[in-house]
Amino acid sequence: MSTDLGTAGGERSRELIHFVTQQTRFALVNNILQHPKQLPSMYELEELNPSVSDATVYKHIQKLIDAGIVKQVALDDDQRRQGYPWKFYGLTEDGRTFLEEHNLLAAEETLQQIYATISNKPEKMVKYENAPRPEQQ
Repeated sequence: MSTDLGTAGGERSRELIHFVTQQTRFALVNNILQHPKQLPSMYELEELNPSVSDATVYKHIQKLIDAGIVKQVALDDDQRRQGYPWKFYGLTEDGRTFLEEHNLLAAEETLQQIYATISNKPEKMVKYENAPRPEQQ
């Protein structure tokens, strides 16, 4: 599903809203919004969605990337550290704008507060959460 978010007309916009608010994809968008740096790794997304298979999480992130809502960002080779993630997922500027225009970011602060209260994170998730992230462009 490829789209130009900036020129989405009424029908196209409704289709994209339906696409983004599909249960798994909307959960992933919310996971990105609630992450302290809004750039979770694939492992973090998988951990936050234990009832969904890893392959399904990956498939839906790819669909969100194809739709222009999410982008994959990576650390430069010289910034990568063994045992730490180097690929991360965040909203594109167009994706954030689209979500704002359709009132889908209203709970962003609440999501971040909820994320901060998660106390039973696996050690690996805490490690990954604190891993270096690429600079946002």
